Amino acid sequence: MSVHKYKTAQATTENPRQTEYRLFAEVTKSLISNKDKERVDPECIKAIDWNRRLWITLQSDLAGEDNGYPDELRAQLISLAIWVDKHSRKAMRGEARLAPLISVNRSIMEGLVNAGRA
Repeated sequence: MSVHKYKTAQATTENPRQTEYRLFAEVTKSLISNKDKERVDPECIKAIDWNRRLWITLQSDLAGEDNGYPDELRAQLISLAIWVDKHSRKAMRGEARLAPLISVNRSIMEGLVNAGRA
C-alpha cells in the first residue's frame, strides 16, 4: 500500500481527537520505555525530543486563530506546553526525570477520551 493510500485510509477512519490520542500514546510509550535510561542514550534523547516537538506543534495549533477550543482551555494548554518544553530541556541535560512528562501526557490522553464521550 502506498503512503498516500495509507494516509487517506487513516484520515477516513480517525477523527482528530483519535489522532491526537494515538500520537500521545505513541510518544508516551517511547518515554516510558526510556525513562530508566541514562540521558546520554540516543534513544532517550529522541523520545524526549519527540515529546517536546509534539507539544510545540500542539502549542502552535492552539495559538492559531482557527483553533476551536475555548480561550481559557487554550491558554491552559499553551502554558502546559511551555512547561513541557522547559522540563524536556532539563530532562535532556539529566536535571529532571521523565515521570512528570509521562504523567502530563497520560492526563491529556484521559481528557481526550473523556471529551470523546461528551
